[in-house]
Parts: sequence; structure tokens; C-alpha cells
Amino acid sequence: MIGCRVLVQPFFFEENDWIPAPASWAPQTQVGKIYRTDSIDGRWLWDQIQQRLEGAPITGFAEEQATFQGPRYGEPMLVQLRLGQGAFRVMVTDAYGRRCAVSQEKALPTLEAAHIRPYAEGGAHLVKNGLLLRSDIHRLFDLGYVTVTPSYKVEVSRKLREEFENGATYYKFHGCPIILPEHKDSMPERAALIWHNDAKFRG
Repeated sequence: MIGCRVLVQPFFFEENDWIPAPASWAPQTQVGKIYRTDSIDGRWLWDQIQQRLEGAPITGFAEEQATFQGPRYGEPMLVQLRLGQGAFRVMVTDAYGRRCAVSQEKALPTLEAAHIRPYAEGGAHLVKNGLLLRSDIHRLFDLGYVTVTPSYKVEVSRKLREEFENGATYYKFHGCPIILPEHKDSMPERAALIWHNDAKFRG
């Protein structure tokens, strides 16, 4: 059984009140250590904490860190833009009638133009190299957990269940045909789909 704990309102002692590590704390400890109050070191640590709690009120709650007024951004940097990306997005969105090719979702803010063969790997900004996908499906498509076969059917990798013990939201699309553009020239290119099946799909 795996459990977890969530700390509520943790606080921090001032540096001059920090407690030195007991001798039983090994320098190579990386995953934490449990001390019980019925042990010598555990009781000593408990007493040290109680002594520090007795005088002044506690300050420095974690929630107060949100008032930090220091710099929020790093230095500006140049980004290499993918030329033609904007036009590609518009053309793919229109070709698929503004709905996800897999889920038929129509909420435009959630829809993204996905490259079948990524631009960075030789794919072109062409409608036939694109699919309009809901953002989460787009992410899974890029990672190889979802693909579209040359016969235009959705395949969801078994790895999604094996690695994350989940995926019911996506397995319901397995074997279903995708929504296709009305115009023949906008149809997903079979060669690109074969490439994605062979090079990206996790099977």
C-alpha cells in the first residue's frame, strides 16, 4: 500500500534556531529518516523543537512565501521560430471543420494543429501532413501513445495502460475512424501516417 502525507501550514525556524543533525544522521542519507520519540536521538530532537516553540510566536509560514517581491523572470532569450506555423494552424483548423479528428471536440481553445511527421524531422507545413487534435490527444500523438493508421483509424498504444495504469478516456477511441476533411487535397498523407506508425507509435 502506498500512501502520502500533505503538510498543512509548514513553518521554518530562523537560521540561528536551526537544530544540528544528530550523530545518527548519516551524511549519505538521501531519502529521509524516521525518528521515534522513544529513541535517544528522537527524544532529543523533539525536546529541541519544543524549546524553540516556547518563546516567540512562529513566523515564516509557507503560505507567506507568495508575497515574495523579487524577480519573477529570467533574462530574455531568442527563440527560433518555425516559419509558416501560423498559416499551417489556420489551414488545418479549417480543413477539419474546427473539430478534433479523433474526439470531435469543437471547443476551439482546446484544439491544436498537429504535424503527423514533425517539422523538426522533415515534415512540411502542409494540410496533408496535419491533423486537428484536442490538446491532450495531440500530446499523446507526439509521444507515440496514439497514432492514426493509413486506413484512417485510431490506435491507442497498450503502453499507455502499462506505464500509467490508466487511459480509459482514450481507449474508447481505439479502432474508430477519424473525422476526415471534405476536400481530397486535405486528406492525411498515407506516407506520413505510415512514418508515424513506424517511427513514433509505441505499439
